[in-house]
Amino acid sequence: MILRPVTRADIPTLFEIRLAVRENAMTAADLAANGVTPAAVAAMLATTAAGWIADADAGFAIADAEDGSLFALFIRPACEGRGLGLALLRQAEAWLASQGWREAWLLTGADPALRAQRFYRAAGWRVAGGAPSGEQRFTRALSRPLRGVP
Repeated sequence: MILRPVTRADIPTLFEIRLAVRENAMTAADLAANGVTPAAVAAMLATTAAGWIADADAGFAIADAEDGSLFALFIRPACEGRGLGLALLRQAEAWLASQGWREAWLLTGADPALRAQRFYRAAGWRVAGGAPSGEQRFTRALSRPLRGVP
């Protein structure tokens, strides 16, 4: 499994992956209405966020050091079940810890039957209540990386 940092050139691929998912599906117009545009993602990545893309564009994650959040984690449907999501999640957690965060948070769909909810619970995240947007908030305590370990 190969994870590499996201570059500005990857942004169209990130949106392609995001629009391909089966659960928590959104259109480009839905994303834009929520402020998620290629320009906004580029600005995040240039300032407060970092992202990683997995195995020849199979999935991606973005974490934001401004607020300690996992901003995005999506896998192409044809690439699910390979462990890519967990690898990306752990990379984002480690990066947030390296940025000084002791706890990370994320939002996902509120329906407990969603695979995302099961995935995050199995990965050690806990439900921390609802969000004003109607989504479910999850949090996870982060371990600080050892000195000299990336």
